[in-house]
Amino acid sequence: MEQNQNQSVETDLHEILRIRRDKLKELQENGADPFLQVKFDRTHTATQIIADYDALEGKSVTVAGRLMSKRGMGKVMFCDLHDISGRIQLFVKKDILEDAYDAFKKLDIGDIVGATGEVFTTKTGEISIKINSYTLLAKSLQPLPEKFHGLTDTDLRYRQRYVDLIMNAEVKDTFIKRSKIIASIRSYLNEQGFLEVETPMLVANAGGAAARPFETHFNALNEDFKLRISLELYLKRLIVGGLERVYEIGRVFRNEGLDTRHNPEFTLMELYQAYTDYYGMMDLTENLYRHVAQEVLGTTKIVYNGIEMDLGKPFERITMVEAVKKYAGVDFNEIHTLEEARAVAKEHHVQYEERHKKGDILSLFFEEYAEEHLIQPTFVMDHPIEISPLTKKKPDNPEYVERFEFFMNGWEMANAYSELNDPIDQRERFRAQEELLAQGDEEANTTDEDFMNALEIGMPPTGGIGFGIDRMCMLLTDSAAIRDVLLFPTMKPLDK
Repeated sequence: MEQNQNQSVETDLHEILRIRRDKLKELQENGADPFLQVKFDRTHTATQIIADYDALEGKSVTVAGRLMSKRGMGKVMFCDLHDISGRIQLFVKKDILEDAYDAFKKLDIGDIVGATGEVFTTKTGEISIKINSYTLLAKSLQPLPEKFHGLTDTDLRYRQRYVDLIMNAEVKDTFIKRSKIIASIRSYLNEQGFLEVETPMLVANAGGAAARPFETHFNALNEDFKLRISLELYLKRLIVGGLERVYEIGRVFRNEGLDTRHNPEFTLMELYQAYTDYYGMMDLTENLYRHVAQEVLGTTKIVYNGIEMDLGKPFERITMVEAVKKYAGVDFNEIHTLEEARAVAKEHHVQYEERHKKGDILSLFFEEYAEEHLIQPTFVMDHPIEISPLTKKKPDNPEYVERFEFFMNGWEMANAYSELNDPIDQRERFRAQEELLAQGDEEANTTDEDFMNALEIGMPPTGGIGFGIDRMCMLLTDSAAIRDVLLFPTMKPLDK
């Protein structure tokens, strides 16, 4: 039975495709090829007409958009036209359009149309346009999904985002908000005196984060290159060069898995500010998040998956050691040796590798026991030096560094340092990273000699931070997965 139904659907689709192409051919033969239209001047969008109805009633307007419904096929039709702003109803009457009415009746759902007419309100109270002329601007040769069920297949939605945007208004709203979020970030940072810059995506040394890079080959130079995994090392070079406040919003690439919060290419924002530290970055993060939420959503209280998070209150500040003590009941201030750390890890069934040191095990405890509890905005401070190769040590406790991660909803939202500017210390950290690489850690950094040269020229005390833009958009749009805030997420090939 199912096979017969599938064959029937396929037959119907072939017939629909044939009919639409026949309509196009007829138009072309009659000298009305819609694809020869090169420009169409509209005066208003759908939302503008509805918002300014009192001023526009009885006046002529010109709109353009996609035809999404047709009702009534006698001498009067009502149609829905959708544009970037929303929906407006078209009132189409044979007595007004005369000979053009029969051609209008042949239009299909999905066709792109321009129309001119008078703004009025129907007997049912709906603001509409009584059209007196129209232009077919593009013929839709593929049928849209059936309107009552829409495009619900999640995989197909991601693969055909253009159809998803047409059929699902909330999806379009999400991506409009994403654009506003990024614009709001830019405006805030620009007002704070930051300079937006661009740095290379193809790099000889992919450093600045613990991640496995993608590799490629540049034929012209016969050299292997990598796609950047971070923006950090080039932005710090600019701090050395005297550009005291810089930021970049751009794609980075990490050769990792796919899940609800990870995509191999994603949008990162990093900024660096001379003459401040990680406390300055905390203040900036708090103020930035509040600014963006208020500007884009109109409130500092956001709701994600039914949970309210309040950006208006001071963000909690807790050290990683305090977080592990609070949620795991293990006090790493009382653990002084690697053997003690391994013993407590075994006792709590925390898996570690032979290469892991005491600080690594503390981090594993934090991931296992603490992260999921950090729902409200929280800064987790003072990470162990073993997991922070680019960060300044705490002067009073050199086993730890001046670093924080910002958490909301149990997710890491940002990562910040008092940046390491001691070139001698930095070289030692790189050397330790290369030892990890030799032991099989594919995410370890290698020494970037040009960056080392820049540090030796001299970098002022600096605070730096990296924000995951996609996760920020997820929270502010209440989107369940990172793919819901990426217009074109990475997908497994269909033939796989």
